[in-house]
Amino acid sequence: MSTEQNKTNTNAKLEELDINREDSSGQFLTTNQGLRVNDDQNSLKAGPRGATLLEDFILREKITHFDHERIPERIVHARGAAAHGYFQAYEPQPELTKAKFLLDPAVQTPVFVRFSTVAGSRGSTDLARDVRGFAVKFYTEEGNFDLVGNNIPVFFIQDAIKFPDLIHAVKPEPNNEIPQAASAHDTFWDFISLTPESMHMVMWVMSDRAIPRSYRMMEGFGVHTFRLINTNGKSRFVKFHWKPLLGVHSVVWDEAQLISGRDPDFHRRDLWDAIEGGAYPEWELGVQIVEEEDEHKFDFDLLDSTKLIPEELVPVIRLGKMTLNRNPDNYFAETEQVAFHLGHVVPGIDFSNDPLLQGRLFSYTDTQLKRLGGPNFHEIPINRPIAPVHNGQRDGHMRQTINAGRTSYGPNAINGDSPAQAREAEGGFVSHAERIDANKVRARSKSFMDHYNQAKLFWNSQSTTEKTHIVKALRFELGKVVIEDIRKRMLIHLSQIDMTLATLVGEGLGLEVPSANGVQLNKSVPADANPADYQSEPAKPTVGSSAALSMAHTVKKGIKTRQVAILAADGVDATQLKAMMNALSAEKAIIGIVAPRVGMLKTSGGETIKIDASLQTTASVLFDAVYVPGGESSVNSLLQEPDAIRFIHEAFMHCKAIAATGEGTDLLQAAANGGAENLLSSEGVVTRSETSGDVPQKFIDAIEQHRFWSREKVLVN
Repeated sequence: MSTEQNKTNTNAKLEELDINREDSSGQFLTTNQGLRVNDDQNSLKAGPRGATLLEDFILREKITHFDHERIPERIVHARGAAAHGYFQAYEPQPELTKAKFLLDPAVQTPVFVRFSTVAGSRGSTDLARDVRGFAVKFYTEEGNFDLVGNNIPVFFIQDAIKFPDLIHAVKPEPNNEIPQAASAHDTFWDFISLTPESMHMVMWVMSDRAIPRSYRMMEGFGVHTFRLINTNGKSRFVKFHWKPLLGVHSVVWDEAQLISGRDPDFHRRDLWDAIEGGAYPEWELGVQIVEEEDEHKFDFDLLDSTKLIPEELVPVIRLGKMTLNRNPDNYFAETEQVAFHLGHVVPGIDFSNDPLLQGRLFSYTDTQLKRLGGPNFHEIPINRPIAPVHNGQRDGHMRQTINAGRTSYGPNAINGDSPAQAREAEGGFVSHAERIDANKVRARSKSFMDHYNQAKLFWNSQSTTEKTHIVKALRFELGKVVIEDIRKRMLIHLSQIDMTLATLVGEGLGLEVPSANGVQLNKSVPADANPADYQSEPAKPTVGSSAALSMAHTVKKGIKTRQVAILAADGVDATQLKAMMNALSAEKAIIGIVAPRVGMLKTSGGETIKIDASLQTTASVLFDAVYVPGGESSVNSLLQEPDAIRFIHEAFMHCKAIAATGEGTDLLQAAANGGAENLLSSEGVVTRSETSGDVPQKFIDAIEQHRFWSREKVLVN
């Protein structure tokens, strides 16, 4: 090669950057100070099941660096929507807790709730397959209490030291920043395939729970095991639940992808519009209570965040109701700047030694310091408690409080030793006196080593339709994985859950299910540990299936706020249209008139009705059901519109309720001829050739059922 050619093929800047490049291939793991790390899988604890120690410099360095990786948006849960509301207890609960907001049914405690996706950026779609954040800030008279949870009751990992690894794996790959808000890529599944503790969570994320119909129709969970402390100082373990009064409903994956193209703000818009329209979202706060003496009676560990308590073993007690009734005035000032923290608790609520919870207690303050610019993030209006604040903390970036007086320390005599410490009887927070007598270790309790039984419980609890959707989701996700060894490792894991599941997924990937013999399934093992000590321990589950884990058993009552499209054009039959609109409005459904154009619609009776959207600006995936009224001119116009036929076809393929009267059945027939076979005779399709009859009520009954899964091809018997 000539000197001239060599100059052409080199890049001086890239060469200059070589000094800053790092390649970890074949190297030992170290801290940022160059110290070789022996155990990167477990935080330092007071005994295998003990509290995490502040001394753990490896944990703190790793999470601190992770917390500061992104500015200015959140690293996780960046895309969110929020609303104001209130919580009101049903009955006093003095036996359970001394938290005042649960003791007085007359008190309406203000709340601010933020819903979010986890993996995507602020600009990503609402309909990504992802966990949904469900964070509630209670502004109680004793101070702020933040219940920071998700719409899934378990999590991917057992120890907080693994959180940066999980998020690094699921985020867009660092070499090309692809894909956005998606787990269907190599790095995520590489991590998961080497981390069997994630298998239970993977089953939830591959289910329809990961693509909710709306924020208003999803459950919320505190995930961790907390403590409730009553006025006598008695401690009980507790799991928190949010139960939506509208039931738990989801969309299908094809629908989710289409919604992302049509309206990536679908969930945000739904929440905003419901509140603006007075259809206030409601959830009941429930708790599962476990007496301290029963801590070890289960076939899983209460401190393991990859496990749940089946409701058949411990029923959910509903303590009160939360209602969201006001939208924010400014997205940035409220939704973006709200700062949640699991460490924001009130007397009567305390922590367990869950190692994932323990790490989060450190991480959240650290994150807010970076994201919101300094230590005074609590003074941002949306974060300020309604309880008065008095302490010696002063100054700092963007300080708002003007502190009077000479003293900012304690004890002091100059200011009468004010502000004074509060006795427990005066509302002072006292941590639960849990005895700790253990060695300092980096280890994980043997009781955490069952990784498959609750994944099997979830699978066995699903309906045939839900199982089919899980298989399809895994085929899609692993079908996007390029490295075949990752796919094979995942098939081995799935075979430990259910061989039918593994076989069906393997068929979609063109792979046989490999044998697990001789394969080290768990790579989350310390350097000096025996891998056999970290293999999954077989257990004997107390419960083989749980009805609460299947959405097939959810609330299906009423059609309030359900979005119903009415396809029509000029000349629509006025009698049929009015009859259906009146019936739907009486049930508080949301009606959208969809026509070939926008403007005003002329009925057969000469009246005009406002058109809400054109066929070009909306789609069936944005509605829960569709109705086609008669009227020869109207239907003939719609038959000339391919988008109208596709509207019906997609609604049918997504198993939604469909109705038609009079000539409207001709549009359904056109969709049937276009590939939606058996449309007119399928469950959930309501028709009548006459202009009157009981079609409106039958249609309402059909919408109430949400979906008609009999139209889908079944993969799992």
